Amino acid sequence: MDDDRPDVLLTGLLFYDLVLTGLGKPPTLGEEIWTGGMGCGPGGIANLAVAAARFGLRTSLATVFGDDLYGEYCRDVLCDQEDIDLSLSRTADGWPTPVTVSLAYGHDRALVTHGQEPPYSQDALMGDPPEARTALVHIEAEPRAWLAKAAANGTRIYADVGWDPTQQWSTDLLEQLRLCHAFLPNETEAMAYTRTDSAVAALGTLSELVPVAVVTRGGDGAVAVDQTTGEYAEVPALPVDVLDATGAGDVFGASFVAASLGGWSLEERLRFAVLAAGLSVGRHGGALAAPGWYGVDRWWRSLTDPELKRTYGFLADRLPDDPGPPVAYAPVTPPARQN
Repeated sequence: MDDDRPDVLLTGLLFYDLVLTGLGKPPTLGEEIWTGGMGCGPGGIANLAVAAARFGLRTSLATVFGDDLYGEYCRDVLCDQEDIDLSLSRTADGWPTPVTVSLAYGHDRALVTHGQEPPYSQDALMGDPPEARTALVHIEAEPRAWLAKAAANGTRIYADVGWDPTQQWSTDLLEQLRLCHAFLPNETEAMAYTRTDSAVAALGTLSELVPVAVVTRGGDGAVAVDQTTGEYAEVPALPVDVLDATGAGDVFGASFVAASLGGWSLEERLRFAVLAAGLSVGRHGGALAAPGWYGVDRWWRSLTDPELKRTYGFLADRLPDDPGPPVAYAPVTPPARQN
């Protein structure tokens, strides 16, 4: 009997992202700088949703769209272009879709956002969440009721966490890990929440709280422990030219879930996620920079480095026979609607 559950269930705040790249230097007050590149597209929770969908995962997203041009464009991209199930999402009358302007410079970026609190909470959107194979979530200081319901109905929770603007890094947040199958923070967050001084030490603490613990390390790769299999893995990042780092962590998380659903080894899961995140930073934006099977297949076929060919040799048996059509990357501006 076919399993018709969503592969990935998501909820969170959606943004319209406008990303500017090619800055010669950071701007200062009173100064105008012309950039060499620009891209736009859905952002926020859409980063995870698109990255998952492009790996062929049945993806269900619960979010709020504003009844404006930005919301309409984001809905069209996610539903019509990326084939993401939006049946749990809502359009809010009179509510403006949040807009983020990202200034990408070097290996990082600065963000300026305009937005308001959405009129529907995550719990209101989810209600009694549908059964799903996995859920990809950003846990926050305030626990969400839907998360416990999802864990209780058998959904495996893969969690990340965002920056704490208070910089208190309350360890109370870690209590939510009892609901989770996996936790994938970056090393700054991991060390702050565990009160440790290295990624490896933080991983050791987290591995006692959740079956699968992963700590991402940016340009230094990632480390992970899977207590369900007894595996430990540490992999380096790929040498890549960074255009825009927006959403790279989300692409990593979605790719790790895709490989986990495929039953891959921990090292393969980590290498695959590092690869997908590395490919994404060469494009504008978060969501539409996700490479999907098409991007990974193209990278594999063009690979000439013998060491990387050996290291990533597992892809020869993992890549689908049909990686699908080319993915749509972020346009400079939204295309005009066709009547």
